[in-house]
Amino acid sequence: MLEALDIRKSYGGVHALRGVSLSLLPGEVHALVGENGAGKSTLIKVLTGAVQPDAGEIRIRGQQIQRNSPAISRSLGIAVIYQQPALFPDLTVAENIALANDSVHLWHKVDWKGRRAHAAQLLERTGARIRPDASVSSLSMPEQQLVEIAKALDANASILIMDEPTASLGDRDTENLFRIVNETRAAGHSVIYISHRFEELFRLADRVTVLRDGNSIETRPMSGVTSDDLIRLMVGRELTAVFPKHHVELGDTALEVRNFSCSRLGVRNVNLSVRRGEILGIAGLVGSGRTQFAEALFGLTPLDGGEVLVNGSRVQIKSPADAVRLGLAYVPEDRRRHGVILEMSIAANTTLASLNRLFASGFLRFKDEAKAAQEFSNRLGVKTVSIDAPAKNLSGGNQQKVALARWLLTNPKILILDEPTQGIDVGAKSEIYELIGKLAENGLAILMISSETEEILGMSDRIAVMAQGEIVATLNRAETTPYNLLELALGHGAGVLGRQTE
Repeated sequence: MLEALDIRKSYGGVHALRGVSLSLLPGEVHALVGENGAGKSTLIKVLTGAVQPDAGEIRIRGQQIQRNSPAISRSLGIAVIYQQPALFPDLTVAENIALANDSVHLWHKVDWKGRRAHAAQLLERTGARIRPDASVSSLSMPEQQLVEIAKALDANASILIMDEPTASLGDRDTENLFRIVNETRAAGHSVIYISHRFEELFRLADRVTVLRDGNSIETRPMSGVTSDDLIRLMVGRELTAVFPKHHVELGDTALEVRNFSCSRLGVRNVNLSVRRGEILGIAGLVGSGRTQFAEALFGLTPLDGGEVLVNGSRVQIKSPADAVRLGLAYVPEDRRRHGVILEMSIAANTTLASLNRLFASGFLRFKDEAKAAQEFSNRLGVKTVSIDAPAKNLSGGNQQKVALARWLLTNPKILILDEPTQGIDVGAKSEIYELIGKLAENGLAILMISSETEEILGMSDRIAVMAQGEIVATLNRAETTPYNLLELALGHGAGVLGRQTE
């Protein structure tokens, strides 16, 4: 179906692809794995014509493509589901789907009713419960991802490329995606499937190709590899401690919320506390209210019921400025939209939340900015040629470190992390976990929201489970299993434990 032969691409002195080869068979699901920065995204851009390679060949069904482009790749049956949805926020869902694949001619009347009906059929196929006339700006990240999947289905592609398609999806939507992948394979079409979640690869993929440092290291049948094999091939070393959990003596209660409610976000009567040095995991299905609780706690949408106590004193948090003043910091779920500003430099991104303190005189002192940014880049191990480089040049893991550095520079006492390793490869995850552990050792109280069960169980001291905007249980790490965690998240497990552990 597709062959990429010795593909090379450089940006200045940076070699993104050093000689990558990949073949795709009819009816095959081919996994593509590698650390962030290994070259996966660049390869996708080359295959879809968004980027022209410096050398190498691309063949579709045996035909060599002399000069590719997005229009040519679409005409040849290639469609992509990107990790970050490429949607127009001020258009409706139906308009976004139509814009991707419709062809209309001058003086032809647009059949809006037909477009909405067609969009509804595609959304139903993905299992999405989204109105076709809903504005994309009103959708959550998981809902936007489902719209992106619907767009790809509308293209009737014979080669479907999926880039971390389940990164923001819950269990139900993930199962629907797996069904779509299997239907695509059964129809004789092919899928290139990129994911850092190995369990998905073992369930779906026929073969796997591993990239490292811009090279294709090896292609193997999926039935012949283990998780350890993939990690070793990806990082070039053995990864012995994915979750470097250290014992920390816990201090006094840093944050407590009592009957915390925000009706606009569907958050109701949340009760929880977190101590200095403690990592409190917040688990739950997508739509359970975890992110909404974090946003309300940080003052993005102020609470309308209950109370918040910081260091034992009742406080009012009506805005993010109030939260920062009280020692709270929030690293949001969508790092590309809310975590970092891609066009700004690493230095500017790092100091963005601390301008009042760094530049109290009202004048930008670039030497001070550079000094602070360099210090935190070194401390967090940001891999970059210069702190003056734009954040868009960084891998996902390094972008996450910059987002974290921005808030650590505010000298917080309470850190809220929403999906801190979403879309990050296994090597970068281990580095982020090590950072989180060190922050806890230094006395920070950490609220960690995560959809990954292994991450919650591996990093948390206690785990609060949310369902339908409420905390349904708070458990000690030792008594939590993947089974009772899912039972509680589904709202079926209250009788399993019969109590909360504070």
